Amino acid sequence: MGARTAGARLEERWRDILSVHARTMCEIDRALHPHGLGASDFEVLDLLVTGAPDEGDQCRVQNLVGRVHLSQSALSRLIARLEKDGLVRRSMCAEDRRGVYVTPTSRGRELHAEILPLQRAALARTLGDDDEGPRP
Repeated sequence: MGARTAGARLEERWRDILSVHARTMCEIDRALHPHGLGASDFEVLDLLVTGAPDEGDQCRVQNLVGRVHLSQSALSRLIARLEKDGLVRRSMCAEDRRGVYVTPTSRGRELHAEILPLQRAALARTLGDDDEGPRP
């Protein structure tokens, strides 16, 4: 049997990463679905709550774009859904009219605290702890 090329090894690693990502997202979706959120919804809410730790703190949408696996337009639609559900509040940036700030509401913070253990448990089920690495 011939040796695998570097390109084939990279492709295999890439497919492994995609597989772990897909399994993890599905597991989180299943865990959070009863609470009305999906994995992407929670990821954005988590970034907002951790990035704006105090009540009234806000985060600029542009700062989230590079931290989530969504396009800017998909992120804007997701934030609009979170706002419609009363989990975040949007406001315009006074210094830059193109900028939009997002602030987690009290309800968003409460829901985040309630379902954070569910998301972490889903991560543990699919990724294992740091010593084990991803589960097959």
